[in-house]
Parts: sequence; structure tokens; C-alpha cells
Amino acid sequence: MMSGKILIVDDQYGIRILLNEIFQKEGYKTYQAANGVQALSIVEKDRPDLVILDMKIPGMDGLEILRRVKKHDETIQVIIMTAYGELDMIHEAMKLGAITHFAKPFDIDEIRAAVRKELPLNTPSS
Repeated sequence: MMSGKILIVDDQYGIRILLNEIFQKEGYKTYQAANGVQALSIVEKDRPDLVILDMKIPGMDGLEILRRVKKHDETIQVIIMTAYGELDMIHEAMKLGAITHFAKPFDIDEIRAAVRKELPLNTPSS
């Protein structure tokens, strides 16, 4: 049974808040991290099902975070976001196991659809 836990990792506060609000409304349990250290701590403690990960984060970059998330638990799905046409980074992330990527500014409906596809919520039958 899927619990639908999503970790949003982005150093931009506005983006974290936006995604957090959208996925909470959808019924997911959300976590936020502004950097790699926070992200990995949440991964270890709360085991999210899916991580929405910005590639351009000061300090530990997205690829390093992705590597460590997958090392910790290969079953965690990762969707990456990148603000630039950085094909090398996208290819590398896909090789490391990211399921898809979005360029910023992203389309909310597209990202929502991708999350629903990877992490369908079991709607309670009550």
C-alpha cells in the first residue's frame, strides 16, 4: 500500500512552498528540504516514496543528492528539475535512476501528472 510521501528538495523557498501546497492538496504527505544535508536526513528518517529534486542546489548538488538517495534506498523514485538546458546533467541523472525531468519554469499540471503516474494515491474508500 502506497502512503504517498513526497520530499521536495529545492533551495528556492517559493518553489518548495508551491509544490508543497499542490501535493498536500492532492492528498500526499510532503516534506521539504532546502539542501542536501536536510534532504538526506529526511530520506533516512521518513523514507519518502518520491523525491522531487532540483539539480542546482548550493553545496551538495542534485546529482550527489540523487546518488546518495539511491544508495540509501533504490526504490525511492526521483523526479529532477533543472533550470537550464543542461543535457549532460539530465543524462547523468537518468543514468543514476531518475525517472523523469522537468525544466524550470515547469508546468504545474505536467509535474502533477508525472507524480500521479509514479505515485498513485489509494483513495480511501470510507
